[in-house]
Amino acid sequence: MRNILIVGSGKSSSYLVKYLLDKSESDDLFITIGDINTTNAEKLIQNHKRAKAVVLDVFDEESRSSAIEKADIVISMLPARFHMEVAKDCLRFSKHLVTASYVSEEMKALDQQVREKGLVFMNEIGVDPGIDHMSAMQVIDRIRSMGGKIILFESFTGGLVAPESDNNLWNYKFTWNPRNVVVAGQGGAAKFLQEGTYKYVPYHRLFRRTEFLDVEGYGRFEAYANRDSLKYQYEYGLDAVKTLYRGTIRRVGFSRAWNLFVQLGMTDDGYVLEHSENMSYRDFVNSFLPYSPTDSVELKFRHQLNIDQDDIIWDKFEELDIFSSKKKVGLKDATPAQVLQKILMDSWTLTAEDKDMIVMYHIFGYELDGKKHQIDSTMVTLGEDQTYTAMAKTVGLPVAMAALDILKGKIKTPGVQIPITKEIYEPILKELSESGIKFIEKDVQYFGYNPLNI
Repeated sequence: MRNILIVGSGKSSSYLVKYLLDKSESDDLFITIGDINTTNAEKLIQNHKRAKAVVLDVFDEESRSSAIEKADIVISMLPARFHMEVAKDCLRFSKHLVTASYVSEEMKALDQQVREKGLVFMNEIGVDPGIDHMSAMQVIDRIRSMGGKIILFESFTGGLVAPESDNNLWNYKFTWNPRNVVVAGQGGAAKFLQEGTYKYVPYHRLFRRTEFLDVEGYGRFEAYANRDSLKYQYEYGLDAVKTLYRGTIRRVGFSRAWNLFVQLGMTDDGYVLEHSENMSYRDFVNSFLPYSPTDSVELKFRHQLNIDQDDIIWDKFEELDIFSSKKKVGLKDATPAQVLQKILMDSWTLTAEDKDMIVMYHIFGYELDGKKHQIDSTMVTLGEDQTYTAMAKTVGLPVAMAALDILKGKIKTPGVQIPITKEIYEPILKELSESGIKFIEKDVQYFGYNPLNI
């Protein structure tokens, strides 16, 4: 029997656990889920005979090392900042490791030791990063095998609400960590390549520089630039590419409205608001507006941001109930970003019946036999409910599949790595397609990068 340890049982774990339990008999697996609170883990296991939940505090060396030592492979579903505690024990006890998180510098530093022990430390094997890597490299490698030269690559991903659950004016609900949504784009200018020229978009302009995307059957979307589009230029072998851009997808109109939060300073996470616990939502909004002995908060808000009263953006802000004097912040020593997150969670949290949606869109421009070509590749995945979400599916399934492929010896190359080789992406993408996570490709006329949008 092969023992799999899953550390953490948060929102992205539902499909991961279900997949491994479904395979437990045929592949002779036993799944242990370790968490500081086992309530959700026990709910996911449902008394399955080949699984158990144990209390595991990642900062308690005894419980952590004991669980890892008994495993054949470890899957860490913890927040990224906690992976190193698990990784060091995996190295110590010679255990393979799988995470969905970005590779940190600390994780990279373990590469040589991991290789020497013949271990696989697979990272970035969720949805973004993860499925984006694999689906992009599959097409890039295919173009290269035909003798083509990549001249343009754009990649976009968004976690959104499914059409049937899209019932607010922002066309958005939280499908992953709300904090990451509120502070998205901060910490430096967005950087990308356009026709051989480096381009930079500072945070205060980020949400006004959007690109439009049309997905058949789902309508029009917009995308704003990720902070560093060049991060994977070397890994993808795109050193000679002229245009390289990665972005985040939202429904059209979201970014224009969100930009007003940015302009007021409500997304700032760098300082604490005085007496924030006693603030009403109305007090919070008013704290960013000029004083007036006569004008209402609503009027000052519209004047400050130049919003006409018949503008749909005004309706969006009213829908959030941010002008309520009855609703209280209730957070002590909170930053503006933390208060804004609290307000948005009132309106944008998925209900038990809500379904979410993952949308991914790749654009490949290439030269072949003296001619320029373009492939557009799209993927849309819908969730089932609040537990079995599209986010959990697209994160959890590739994590589970990679773990099994490592256990079975299908993934053999040792080291700290991301899923950009055929050894990894070919079988996983094939199985994901069988699970309904599939890409639709179209050959379209090559237009190059559209400077009117970005």
